[in-house]
Amino acid sequence: MKTYDVVIIGAGLAGLQCARLLARQGAEILLVDRKTELAKGVHTTGIFVRKTLEDFEFPAGTLGRAIRKVNLYSPCLRPIALESEKDEFRVGKMGVLYESLLRECTDRGVEFLGGARCVSAEVPADADSATIVRLEKNGSAFAVGARVLIGADGANSRVAKDLGLDENREWIVGYEEVFRSNNDGEPVLHCFLDARLAPGYLAWIADDGEEVHVGVGGYAAGFNPRAALREFREKTRHLYDPGEAEPVESRGGRIPVGGVLRRIANDHGLLIGDAAGAVSPLTAGGLDPAMRLSKFAAEIVAERLRTADPRVLRRYSGELFRARFVSRLWMRRVIKTFTSQRLLELGCVFLRGRVGRRFANHVFFGRGSFPDVEINHLPVRRLSKI
Repeated sequence: MKTYDVVIIGAGLAGLQCARLLARQGAEILLVDRKTELAKGVHTTGIFVRKTLEDFEFPAGTLGRAIRKVNLYSPCLRPIALESEKDEFRVGKMGVLYESLLRECTDRGVEFLGGARCVSAEVPADADSATIVRLEKNGSAFAVGARVLIGADGANSRVAKDLGLDENREWIVGYEEVFRSNNDGEPVLHCFLDARLAPGYLAWIADDGEEVHVGVGGYAAGFNPRAALREFREKTRHLYDPGEAEPVESRGGRIPVGGVLRRIANDHGLLIGDAAGAVSPLTAGGLDPAMRLSKFAAEIVAERLRTADPRVLRRYSGELFRARFVSRLWMRRVIKTFTSQRLLELGCVFLRGRVGRRFANHVFFGRGSFPDVEINHLPVRRLSKI
């Protein structure tokens, strides 16, 4: 059985970001994903916010045109036009981005195992011993050892279960179709509040002049995403009508909205991305948290490998972040109670006023997102309690 410094389960944005940062540190890494081709079966719309675009570098050709305009619609389709002076959003070409990041990883020595699934992880009694990760590929089972096991395997994480860490309990379900764009005008993001078609969340049309993403999201109870999307497309045909064009792809999946989990690490491994609940409870945006939390995780794991002290992983705690999201968690609870179209319509009346418009601009254009935390800047008092 081969033992790696790090085994990462899941090669989405979080797993790829963590793998490439650790590979730059010279770690021996196995990156595992169910898919053989990462460009297929993408689960995210891929909207990157300004803070991410300013703080991280992206490979050439992986981002669409900049979006500055947002139109927010009430259930009766009354629009609220918002516009920023800055480039606020870019829609990532996620398949191209994943493949580009994977190439960097493999060029730096990361071993990629596609078409494989994690069956289980057996945690040793001795914290200094490797975790046994049981995998399966093409019907054949085998095992590898991991000095550090990282779960980047989504909202319903297998790694979280086997490491005995916290698991996501609240999520929404998103579903969208992607079309080729024929928009020669300015890119725009349309967002729709609708308690029936997008219960507890929203629907969207994101058109950056290259692709058009048409989608709905909401709490799973009583929500049929495909049926809701068909009805939403009919409702908004005056804004975007694909005609006879077929979607080039469809995307869907669970999005955790309960905030960053508290226990996301122990002496044997840790969680990143959706597995850690690293998604904004308010907007359900997870790409910026995926980048930042993966960066922090890579710093922690690199320190653990340098010192050979498994207790270093305990510094990676969700408690460092949850306090930053108290207001967003409360707003998520409020939004969840908006089950009436009339209430949503009244809420949009508030958003048209001066105070409401300032709030809407802050939600869409504010730079506040997932906080940056570096290992050298962790609070001493916090560390002493862990």
